[in-house]
Amino acid sequence: MIYHFFSAYPNVLMGLGAVTAFLLTVFGLFSFHRDLPADEGRAFAVEGKLSKGKPRGAGLIFILAFVVATLLFAPFKPEYLIYAGLVGVEMLTGFLDDAAKKPWGPWKKGLLDLLVSAIIAFTYVHYNGTEISIGLLGFSFSMNRWVLYLIGTALVWGSINVTNCADGVDGLSGTLVMVTILSFLFMDIYNIPEIGNGYGNLGRFTYLVVFFMASILAYLWFNAPPSSLLMGDAGSRSMGVFIGILALKSKMPFLYLVFAVVIVLDGGLGLIKIACIRVFKKNPFKNLRTPLHDHVRKNIKNPWSNEQVDMRFAIIQAIISVAYIFLFLR
Repeated sequence: MIYHFFSAYPNVLMGLGAVTAFLLTVFGLFSFHRDLPADEGRAFAVEGKLSKGKPRGAGLIFILAFVVATLLFAPFKPEYLIYAGLVGVEMLTGFLDDAAKKPWGPWKKGLLDLLVSAIIAFTYVHYNGTEISIGLLGFSFSMNRWVLYLIGTALVWGSINVTNCADGVDGLSGTLVMVTILSFLFMDIYNIPEIGNGYGNLGRFTYLVVFFMASILAYLWFNAPPSSLLMGDAGSRSMGVFIGILALKSKMPFLYLVFAVVIVLDGGLGLIKIACIRVFKKNPFKNLRTPLHDHVRKNIKNPWSNEQVDMRFAIIQAIISVAYIFLFLR
């Protein structure tokens, strides 16, 4: 909206949008946190009962702040509006689950996630084509349209679920998502000379990336250990959608497995464990507590504190991302 009149000053617009997203999130969380549903305390999570009574569903507020900033300061493109809308849809389904007296079942949530993921994959292919890059190997190729639909859908659906499962320690999932976003952003910056348009593969989607980061940073102010409120499914599922979209927009979708590997392992091993028990009636991870953030807080000789989990998981992801980026640059 505002972008239409001041498109000659992109950096100013990006800065104003980031500040707007940050301030709207801070104002919303400070003013309306008491109106959010209260956490019930997860029975089987390490220290889960300590969260009982805290406001949950803060994702409603920081995602709304992101959407408002996008509408005001980002380029008014149908593709971006669809992405922002679907992030909002995922937030809304998560918030309704957070607020429900009886939590939604996994089938209901899984099918809704699948629908959102499929629409995102279709939107991406429609507006961006089928060319993808393999970073370390240094080449690009055009993938079959239907194969890319399936890969894009699986990527976003998986990202939603592993990010949701990784949410369980104050500040952890938000911090890891920030590291993942920054990794993609730095990779894109290094692509700028190759593309020649000043934006890299992400193009003007960078506006949405910056606004989303600003919203998460504002939320982390309140969620730093010990937290005063929780993002709930409204936040974790929305963050999963966004980094899935970001991986697609980078034109390096397989890079998600590198730049989000800690999220994938933390949340994904639990999903694999449950699937093996339900389908094959066997538990391949008998000595491993999932999510991994619970294992290191409870099942190792010298358990980590919440602050150590946050810092060490983030450091591991940062080291992996930086190592990959410099290998890519050769």
